[in-house]
Amino acid sequence: MSAARRAAAAAAGVLLLAGCTSFADRGTAQDAAPTTAVPDEAPAGGCPAERARPDPDRPVVSLDFRLEDDRVTVTGTETVVFTPDRRVGELVFRLVPNGPDSAPAGNRLVVDDVRGDDVADGRYEAAGAADPGGLYVVTLDHALGAGGSTEVELHFTLTLGRRGFDRFGADEGVSWWASGAPLLAWEPGIGWAEDPFVDLGGETTTSPAMDTSVTVSAPEDLTVLMTGARAEPSAAQDGRRTWTSTEPVARDVGVAAGLFTTEQATTPDGVAVTVGVLPGGELPVAQLAEWTTAAIADLEAHVGPFPYRTLTVALLPDYGGGIEYPSMIFEATPSRPVLVHEVAHMWFYGMVGNSQFRDPWLDEAFATWAEAVVDEQSAFGDQAALQMPGEVGGSMADFADDGTYFDVVYGKGGAALLAAREAAGPEAFDAAIRCYADANAWSIATPEDVAAALAGLPGAVDALVDAQALGKDDLPR
Repeated sequence: MSAARRAAAAAAGVLLLAGCTSFADRGTAQDAAPTTAVPDEAPAGGCPAERARPDPDRPVVSLDFRLEDDRVTVTGTETVVFTPDRRVGELVFRLVPNGPDSAPAGNRLVVDDVRGDDVADGRYEAAGAADPGGLYVVTLDHALGAGGSTEVELHFTLTLGRRGFDRFGADEGVSWWASGAPLLAWEPGIGWAEDPFVDLGGETTTSPAMDTSVTVSAPEDLTVLMTGARAEPSAAQDGRRTWTSTEPVARDVGVAAGLFTTEQATTPDGVAVTVGVLPGGELPVAQLAEWTTAAIADLEAHVGPFPYRTLTVALLPDYGGGIEYPSMIFEATPSRPVLVHEVAHMWFYGMVGNSQFRDPWLDEAFATWAEAVVDEQSAFGDQAALQMPGEVGGSMADFADDGTYFDVVYGKGGAALLAAREAAGPEAFDAAIRCYADANAWSIATPEDVAAALAGLPGAVDALVDAQALGKDDLPR
């Protein structure tokens, strides 16, 4: 949840109380996430014996970033090995910094060059984004059949804006970027996600879980926090240090390079937590570490084992809100409820993916619900929220402005899930959601998957139908 999202919600009268033992070697699919047995109270049917494994043919991505000495320019190289499950003649990458909610702040992503044995050329497509465009399309010199592989290398330059909090930015003593490289916009089984950008403070991306490694070269006075299991940095050379990490199931990555004081902690289940606070930060580093480990434990009680081996939290200047990335959080306000919301996204978006353009409620409403359950309260005055006009299951194109989007997707969506939980009974509903999460781990879920998981709880389904989160076509036939 970005500062723009928080401001828009506040203007609309909505209070936004939101939005890993490390391993040095590349994790295997089995290392990517803990598995869970079927809980005793799980509804009959549709619940897997254990959590789904990542696709062994998922994309393999290597990202090499260099934060230049001006600390607002990032140059980089991205190598992608892509194995589609259907015939393709091109690769499509989303350029998130060029979106209408980011570009006005000075953010910009340019592809400088593209290479590969199968590459014919590359071109931009606007897709509703600022110059040079929101999509970069790499045309192959021949069609690639299902199960075939190709390797593409992109060289790019990212410029970080300086106004306010977004996925990208720079402030005194810190630079940060997430979705800062061309993002492979692939939905397995469906094809390329070429959805248009929208002028709202929410995401419009769709990306698969990818086996990812990250390298960051930064000025030697900065500590780098990022997605994945981070190794010790190299010795300083020519005024710089190099940091590396690996995350075998990252849909995207976040990086923060700053004058961080860090602290590490480990949860009882072995999740390695790293947190960082800047000089003068409003929250002691030990407190942030305690909040983070507690949030993991509180959420695990409702939605199952934490999806990643690590979680990193960077506390940025207090712009308000937070933004989630796989195993990485940018926390931009010293608030425990905001942190809980962002940690909940590790399950809903990180592990259980969704089309953030087509079905934004599948991550934001679920994270809002999880936050409310942990705090044993509704963040949105549930009964009033349920009466608001608008379809919870609408796409990003269906909302006229930020206020409507947040009211409906966060407020009404979270309230609808709370109502569904009350109708089904908390234990039965939480068990069904654990089954949903395990069945759809590392995939891109749809409303039909939610309906299938709740099929044995008709009261819960009715509550989501009433809120227009689920439609007739989503229900089992």
